[in-house]
Amino acid sequence: MGKNHEKLLNNLEQLRKSAELTQQELSIKAEVSRKSINAIENGVYVPSTVLALKIAKTLNCKVEDLFMLP
Repeated sequence: MGKNHEKLLNNLEQLRKSAELTQQELSIKAEVSRKSINAIENGVYVPSTVLALKIAKTLNCKVEDLFMLP
């Protein structure tokens, strides 16, 4: 995780809810733990590139739709 991860913003919770998925459902589809989804949504954890791509594919969006810099 980079030093400036606290500057990374994300729309994961909003996009997940728009897709009508629970954290658990998204975690199963993206092959990651529910705790990881929760940590990403709360800005505690910055996902790897592979995980970010899996989540974006699952939510049918671009990584840039999920994560952005201020």
